[in-house]
Amino acid sequence: MVKLAGVGAALLGVGFAHPAHPQNSSLPVVDLGYEIHQASNFNESGGFYNFSNIRYAAPPLGNLRFAPPEAPAENRSAINTGEIGRICPQASPAWGAPATSFLTNLLLGLPTNGTTPYVPPGANASSLVPPLDPRTSEDCLFLDVFVPEKILNSAKKGGCGAPVLVWIYGGGYVNGNKFTNPAGLLAASGNVTDGEVIYVALNYRLGALGFSSGPTYQAEGGAANLGMLDQRFALEWVQEYIHLFGGDKNKVTVFGESAGGGSIMHQITAYGGLKGKVPFQQAIPQSPGWTPVLSQVQQEGTYQRLLNLTNTTSLAELRALPTEDMIRANFIQITYDAPYSSYIYGPVVDGSFAPALPGQLLARGQYDNSLRVMAGHNTNEGTYFTPPYIQSTSDIISQLRVSFPYAPTSSLDYITSTLYPPIYNGSYPYTNPYSRAALITTEGIFTCNTYYLQPAFSNHSYSYLFAVPPAFHGFDVSYTFYTGGAINPLNPTGVTNRTVAIALQEFITSFAKTGKPDAEGVKMFEMYGPDAKVLELDAKDITEVRDSNANERCRWWQKGLMS
Repeated sequence: MVKLAGVGAALLGVGFAHPAHPQNSSLPVVDLGYEIHQASNFNESGGFYNFSNIRYAAPPLGNLRFAPPEAPAENRSAINTGEIGRICPQASPAWGAPATSFLTNLLLGLPTNGTTPYVPPGANASSLVPPLDPRTSEDCLFLDVFVPEKILNSAKKGGCGAPVLVWIYGGGYVNGNKFTNPAGLLAASGNVTDGEVIYVALNYRLGALGFSSGPTYQAEGGAANLGMLDQRFALEWVQEYIHLFGGDKNKVTVFGESAGGGSIMHQITAYGGLKGKVPFQQAIPQSPGWTPVLSQVQQEGTYQRLLNLTNTTSLAELRALPTEDMIRANFIQITYDAPYSSYIYGPVVDGSFAPALPGQLLARGQYDNSLRVMAGHNTNEGTYFTPPYIQSTSDIISQLRVSFPYAPTSSLDYITSTLYPPIYNGSYPYTNPYSRAALITTEGIFTCNTYYLQPAFSNHSYSYLFAVPPAFHGFDVSYTFYTGGAINPLNPTGVTNRTVAIALQEFITSFAKTGKPDAEGVKMFEMYGPDAKVLELDAKDITEVRDSNANERCRWWQKGLMS
């Protein structure tokens, strides 16, 4: 285990931006069969190699646009050095900037009532796309493998017993990429320069290219939940090839935050459990989130809007579009059509990969129950996604109509009158309409998802609560990937507590190695059990609390009565 004292100095500067030496023939080569791949660099501080941008699927172009991933073609004509980085086409909703402004004012103690209102759907839609990240390409199905030197050396001698961590990024299913620095995690798995786990990060298709769906789209031959199919294909790649890097395919732990955590829950329940065991053995969903979409009307409307934006009338015409036209339409639809808290695209119930919502599948026993699970959530998940102008029950109902446009009136009435009634005397976990709305989002979109997992795995699982103030959604990611830099207590978006960061990293890596989370010098991480025990990671203490999600509200949300 990494000692808490002095770890900052040990890890300063550890990262994949500072290789010990440039690309050259001395870097190791791994023969994947379909291609030969050389390490991009070696990090001498951390003692690990980075095999960057390994193609795990064929380019999803032409007829493979809107189609399930396929195996890459053989290309052994040259050694691939992975020098060209790729990210999938993406966009961000326009409401995100005002939401960030609101949070900034909230953190600084400034007035929030005057926060700039969000851009309403369809407003100021432009045919122009801002300059793209030069890595943007539809041909984006690549992954990275970071492997400690001693593990790779062991592989050369036939060793293949190292645990594997696979990161699935978040970003609302419309943005994000695999480029995250795992140096801190690798150090936490061993003794700074001698890590004991392999780290893999993957890209998957996003937005319209990754999550188009609906009756017409699927009848024309389009596959729904393509981003999920990409993830599954990459996880199967890990099963087939990770031994070449020294990894054990039977010791794979997937972890991811937000959309990444939501993706993991969809992977756990993939195909309703009808295709046997999933291609991993352990899971760490962090703040797993998605907006439940069952409505065929909603899916059809989203697809028809995409056709309208591209001046096409069919999937065949969409597949024939130039990439720049596809990227432009995706940008306009997500940026300008998305109402507050919406991302337009995300996982849907499609009758195949997702035969029902994950919560329902978990309740029915339709999932791989052989897994070991450690779930996490934050104290204030819903704040970022709650419009700052909410002042009444009618505002809350209006916002619910935005998030769940096809929810029956009876469900909305039950939410606002019975589950979350307008009682602000402290008997409920809110004291005003805004915090009431934030709790609805917190539980309905994020935290109840972690609760569904516990009884599904007979409460023989682990759960933690990230509570370092302000504990907003996503603020734990910097702790997961802490690399030992200086602590700035005045920057709440970064790491403000080194002890919590190191403990979280040790919990993740020890779980990957042994199936039991453990960290030196902090309270023992107990199983969830019948008492709904959750380990709270706070700036003041790491202690055990009862899961606030073990309530009737979450049991109602699990029924999936919102469309």
